[in-house]
Amino acid sequence: MRIENESPGTVYLVGAGPGDAGLLTLRAADLIANADLVALDALVSKEIAVRIPKSVEIIYVGKRASAHALPQDKINQLLIDEAKKGKRVVRLKGGDPFVFGRGGEEAEEIVAAGVRVEIVPGISSAIAGPAYAGIPVTHRSYATSLTLVTGHEADESTGIKWGALAQLDGTIVFMMGFANLPVIVQKLIEHGAPADRPVAVISNGTRPDQRTVTGTLRTIEARAKAANLPTPALIVVGEVVKMHDVINWFESKPLFGKRVVVTRAREQASQLLELLADSGANVLQFPTIELAAPESWESLDRVVNAKYDLIVFTSINGVKSYFDRLLSQGKDARSLAGSKIAAVGDTTAAELRARGIVSDLVPDKFQSIALLPLLAADQKGVRTAVIRAAEGSDDLITELRKRGGQVDLGVAYRTIAVDADIDELRALIAAEAIDVVTFTSGSTVDQFFAKLTPEERTKVLGRAMIASIGPVTSDAIRRYGRSPDIEAKNASVQALHDAVVTACGKVEVVA
Repeated sequence: MRIENESPGTVYLVGAGPGDAGLLTLRAADLIANADLVALDALVSKEIAVRIPKSVEIIYVGKRASAHALPQDKINQLLIDEAKKGKRVVRLKGGDPFVFGRGGEEAEEIVAAGVRVEIVPGISSAIAGPAYAGIPVTHRSYATSLTLVTGHEADESTGIKWGALAQLDGTIVFMMGFANLPVIVQKLIEHGAPADRPVAVISNGTRPDQRTVTGTLRTIEARAKAANLPTPALIVVGEVVKMHDVINWFESKPLFGKRVVVTRAREQASQLLELLADSGANVLQFPTIELAAPESWESLDRVVNAKYDLIVFTSINGVKSYFDRLLSQGKDARSLAGSKIAAVGDTTAAELRARGIVSDLVPDKFQSIALLPLLAADQKGVRTAVIRAAEGSDDLITELRKRGGQVDLGVAYRTIAVDADIDELRALIAAEAIDVVTFTSGSTVDQFFAKLTPEERTKVLGRAMIASIGPVTSDAIRRYGRSPDIEAKNASVQALHDAVVTACGKVEVVA
């Protein structure tokens, strides 16, 4: 929905922050969602870029050192021309547009052209990067001043006052200066800075692949070179760097440094993605399936309009679809009065509770056949409805009919294969950079491996830990020649996350 007070014919210079999508401001998120055109900067993280709606025109104007997709004067003219066409133009920049982001220059040109401009500040990497590395840029015991310097041009030709910088007792943050680290170190020492002054280099700050190397002016070059840090990176000079080992909260998360692939359907994956990311994992979402309506609603509508002694829900998707059909026909939960309710899995039971229904039966295992010991051996005269996916197992239905029961199937949804972008996954497999692959159903297992070449399949099974949400999914994994390394205690994404953390997370040792 477009926000009315966002004017057409306006350029919004928007700071996207340092990379972590959770640091995007509410105003920035609103503008991205309602833009006509987004001019996208190279330093905007993928996690933020994917929030741009598909209906929005995107023009890549990324700039990195010595590699400009579009010269600055062309960028300025593009913003002006598109706004004059009556478009809401978002210039999405990494960090803050006014902190070494050339936002001031762009705003100046836009105003001179008679176009309305709005500045939306973003969280600067100069503050957020050190914070995620456990380094406060100011601290009463170490630094009462903060100086920001563009390290991109840290050479003889700039106006940097090296003598003044070297004498500062506070914190100095060099942004975009990693390539000039040798010059920065040389100039500071040359102008009197102690060689043992602490230094940190923070690569990909606030992102799941953040890396921090610490040392002193004397040692940091060699340490950074040995670590082979990628850009973007910033350099922090000052006594506050000592706090890295004390506070280091982000890089100490249990799954920090682990790359985890989530194969669940995109519409279902958000909770698992959030849990893994909160634990520090670098998560690749690679949905192998998506949920779709059944080819016909006939069987579910028949169940919705009939009375049963027992109604079995095998998943939260079945619950959602059943109640959607119920409500579409002018009915509500009162229609279930007199029926016993069985829920396969704790998450299914929780979904029913959210709708005011407390399940009478919940088996210990996430398997519909695990209900059988809880049901009478003689099912004569018992009417049962099973609500599940089109592809679900018929084992429960078959056994109940053998026991003399009348069983109706209500097909609530189906799963279909989805064509996800496989290039990033292939690159990670080739580099043997995947630590864990999570599976939440047999269909995610089959569709994931179907997309891989035999060589890629062998690499994944040989290198990565395989995590399963429950016994049925584990059986599907075994069909590919190995047992899962991890199986959740119960069929919930929370339990799957917890099992992954237990199996491969960092363990905190308390003295």
